[in-house]
Amino acid sequence: MDLNTQLKMLGVAEVMAVLKSTNGEATKGAKAIADHFRSTGSSHDAALLETLRSTVKGKAAAKLPKRPPPFHVYPHLGIVLGTVDKDGLAKLRKDKAVAKVLPAPVLSLIRPTASDEAKAKKGITWGVEALGVPKLWHQGCNGKGILVGHLDTGVDGKHPALKGAIAAFAEFNLLGQPVPGAKPHDTDEHGTHTAGTIAGRAVNGVSFGVAPGAKLASAIVIEGGNVVARILAGMNWVVGQKVRILSMSLGLRGYDGSFLFLVQLLRRLDILPVFAVGNEGSGTSRSPGNYVEALSVGAYDEKGQVALFSSSQKFNRPKDPIVPDLVGPGVDVLSCIPNGRYALMSGSSMATPHIAGLAAILMQAKPKAKANQIEGAIFKSCRLLKGMTADRANRGVPDAIKALTFL
Repeated sequence: MDLNTQLKMLGVAEVMAVLKSTNGEATKGAKAIADHFRSTGSSHDAALLETLRSTVKGKAAAKLPKRPPPFHVYPHLGIVLGTVDKDGLAKLRKDKAVAKVLPAPVLSLIRPTASDEAKAKKGITWGVEALGVPKLWHQGCNGKGILVGHLDTGVDGKHPALKGAIAAFAEFNLLGQPVPGAKPHDTDEHGTHTAGTIAGRAVNGVSFGVAPGAKLASAIVIEGGNVVARILAGMNWVVGQKVRILSMSLGLRGYDGSFLFLVQLLRRLDILPVFAVGNEGSGTSRSPGNYVEALSVGAYDEKGQVALFSSSQKFNRPKDPIVPDLVGPGVDVLSCIPNGRYALMSGSSMATPHIAGLAAILMQAKPKAKANQIEGAIFKSCRLLKGMTADRANRGVPDAIKALTFL
């Protein structure tokens, strides 16, 4: 729903105001435009606040605000997300502290197309082997010293495969506010599975983590509630954690430029954005995975074929016209799920953490390399397997050893 329709139907609309400055100056800028936002009972946050009041108990309930917050400030991102009426929107657009005003998009998790609990068999999983990752392990490259941002449904910090893998954890409630003292846990299974593929440690001879020496800055940002507020809060948090890579398996169906400036910001901060392209098949894609600035990942199977569900799309633009940029192992991927269990999952969500883990290994091997250089080396190492076509797999499948030679 566009802004004009929202204002007509609801009287208010949720917008993202992009400030002309970040960090400390962004906080000052947010205060300067505070009067343009409205705290109203008809906003999305007002309904979510009532939901929280009915579900949260004890001290946590006492800390809930009496009224929905009119806006949220994300200083590392230079963004203010808030509710405006027609007059407030007009003032925001004219304010000299504001670079632009965008409607808040509606993003969702890119859910697996298949998920089955499984027994973990000894050995290295097919996807890790297919990328040639063990050859880099033998050279002492396992991602040690690299911090990877992981925004998902959370992560089970008690799983044996993730012992020592979580450097920092945050949870953002339905309103997008931080939950004090949150301990690593998963509100689903998706987050633990993707986390395990990035940095899972070998347990009893079972090895599925691409970068078992890396560590994670993981946060619960999805699903439910004010998803935009939660994801922005998570992105703001991981930037503050000084991550080198951000792995996300979520997005908005189709092309939506609302998060483009954020991905451009990540690039300026030398953070590699590794995003899933989607699971809706040929002729489709998701934002922000379909941005030029994102390293977008599709899925292929153990037979070397692009998965039917894996999204791919051609855009009318001179640079990076085809998405995904490459494909990673994304069918019947074994990884961990909560409560000490394991599961096989399929989706571009499963392929994405493989590539994030590969990037972490390369960053350890070449600590002075910039994110763009790491991406470029991965791209140069790719090849199309027999039966793969560029319209579906673009560059194809990366090779860990070849990628290192290009750095």
